[in-house]
Amino acid sequence: MRIGFVGTGAITEAMVTGIAGSGLDVTEIVVSPRNAAIAARLASRFQSVRIAKDNQEVVDTADVLFLAVRPQIAEEVIRDLAFREGQRVVSVIAATDRPMLLTWIGEDVQLTQAIPLPFVADRQGVTAVYPPNAEIASIFDALGSAVQCETRDEYDLLAVASALMGTYFGLLDRATGWLVDKGMAREKARAYLGQLFTGLALAAVKEHQTPLETLRREFSTPGGLNEQVFEDFERGGGNQALANALERVLHRVRG
Repeated sequence: MRIGFVGTGAITEAMVTGIAGSGLDVTEIVVSPRNAAIAARLASRFQSVRIAKDNQEVVDTADVLFLAVRPQIAEEVIRDLAFREGQRVVSVIAATDRPMLLTWIGEDVQLTQAIPLPFVADRQGVTAVYPPNAEIASIFDALGSAVQCETRDEYDLLAVASALMGTYFGLLDRATGWLVDKGMAREKARAYLGQLFTGLALAAVKEHQTPLETLRREFSTPGGLNEQVFEDFERGGGNQALANALERVLHRVRG
């Protein structure tokens, strides 16, 4: 299988890194030259990576083609390319719906949408895929795991959920900053909080059949410190602010 990437940004670099270290039967990974620094770095790291002369060569070469350009330039880039009928195309372009992509492509291709996250580089990512496609899902399973969405609504909701990454790191940053302001060394505060949140994430995965509300109560002694922080967060409007932010992202995703 030859895999091609139109667009050579951070997600392409993460996917190529993951694919190159996976057990997938890939003979060649062809990347576009648009971001020369990333393309050169990938070509120097992995023997299977080749830099194409232009985006059209990527399209012509790929058995499975990934579209990984920024939404702001997606239409301009895609309309300029000639696709093959029946070609397997995967769009990882954010906030761009499938009918619009097909209009820009202008050919009867097998189009799948996906939301790979940076963790695919370490083959620990979870990737939403729509519509269900066993072959494309198998690629993302090799990079962690794939969740095949039966409907566009499911896919849109997972796209919204993926927008929580910045908030997660922002929360860690604010808590680390608070500890630093109280006199703790930043590296010590960050190491503690990073491991704390890792443990909590692992617990959520391990106890996947346990309701999250139950886990919250199990990790919060009645009248204790964890319960106090959650109740203060809720009274301070934290839950409503989160819900409002997710609603705004959903509105943007659905156009």
